[in-house]
Amino acid sequence: MADGTVARGRAGGALAAYRALLGAQARSQTAYRTSFAIDVVGNVGSTVFDVLTVLVIFGVTRELGGFTLRETLVIVGLSSCAFATADLLVGNIERLPRYVRTGLFDAVLVRPLGALPQLLLMDLPLRKASRAVFGLAVLVVAVGSAGIEWTPARMVLVVVAPLAGVVFFGAIFVATATVSFWWVDSGELANSVTYGGRDFTSYPVTVFGGWFRAVFAYGLGFAFVSYHPALALLGRADPLGLPAWVGWAAPAVALVAAAGAAAAWRTGVRHYRSTGS
Repeated sequence: MADGTVARGRAGGALAAYRALLGAQARSQTAYRTSFAIDVVGNVGSTVFDVLTVLVIFGVTRELGGFTLRETLVIVGLSSCAFATADLLVGNIERLPRYVRTGLFDAVLVRPLGALPQLLLMDLPLRKASRAVFGLAVLVVAVGSAGIEWTPARMVLVVVAPLAGVVFFGAIFVATATVSFWWVDSGELANSVTYGGRDFTSYPVTVFGGWFRAVFAYGLGFAFVSYHPALALLGRADPLGLPAWVGWAAPAVALVAAAGAAAAWRTGVRHYRSTGS
């Protein structure tokens, strides 16, 4: 009984510390309200650009990789919602190379809190919340105008698939940042996977071909963020010939990605050697 009480006390103390970190970030970032409001509005830009790019493409063609505009917008909506939310919650882990280079990661490790939660809360970019909201709005409009024949299973999928996408992109952010424990100048490589993956998932995978599609779509798993869930929602057969059940595999793929990222993170932290600064 005593051990349980102590464990609950420690858990409560940790949660209080995490809340304090989050509260401090919120207060510091909203201290200058006009500047914060401008940042919030300005951060919608990249997600808006993704949607506008697709609209421009369909201004000169009626189909893209065998998909209509409404079908493609479902793919864009799933991708935008998932990436923007993951970027809000986990994206600042890409600062890890700087923390390793300057020795700031040493201070994180000596605190009696988890290293990864600390890093995620140390500079949580609240201004990016507008991207997540806009991405969700794009998804809602897209699925509402795509003529989907709703079933109970598809109603569950339209909720679960974006959440699985958030977990998947979050895992990609963590896994690619972890490379900096071995290669401190790995930022460009990490960005090529995370932001390259965002761009890849914004289009039907049928527009890509050869080894590039094989690596990104199935080797790294990006096809399960938006393409296959969109096929399941739309009730379309996969032009590439994969069975229909693949469209429901996004949660499983996300869990595998999260497990891989967690293993990479633990290995990286064990490998880390202080800079001595």
